[in-house]
Amino acid sequence: MKMTQQDYQHMSDLASPKTKSYQTIPMAFLIGGLICTIGQALTNLYTHLGLSEKDAALTTSISLIFLSALLTGLKVYDNIAKYAGAGTLVPITGFANAVVSPALEFKSEGYVLGLGAKMFIIAGPVIVYGTLASVLYGLILFLFKLY
Repeated sequence: MKMTQQDYQHMSDLASPKTKSYQTIPMAFLIGGLICTIGQALTNLYTHLGLSEKDAALTTSISLIFLSALLTGLKVYDNIAKYAGAGTLVPITGFANAVVSPALEFKSEGYVLGLGAKMFIIAGPVIVYGTLASVLYGLILFLFKLY
């Protein structure tokens, strides 16, 4: 059976579910905002407990990563993501989810070849390019003494 590009595109359009933007955009905004609000509440709490602003921000980041990893492990984060969509991609929580999800999925293949090798399958390129970019920017700053 010979199929043209237009025929394939038409079949794909018919089979693909339609996005209900009027529902997904407000939910992404609300859930993403809620995650950020929780982060700010944690920062305020840690500052109130006597940490400096810098230490409170660091502790908040650690707390959000831990909570995201815990909720991913308990399969709660994925359920939230079903309704929130892109709202769960708030950088720090989404990144933690992107590391923990493959680790859990491939855990049955063993700790080295499964968990260790597959843990960074999604987040690995971000880590590599982020590290390389920071080294490159640091070298540029050093060479041109822009600091």
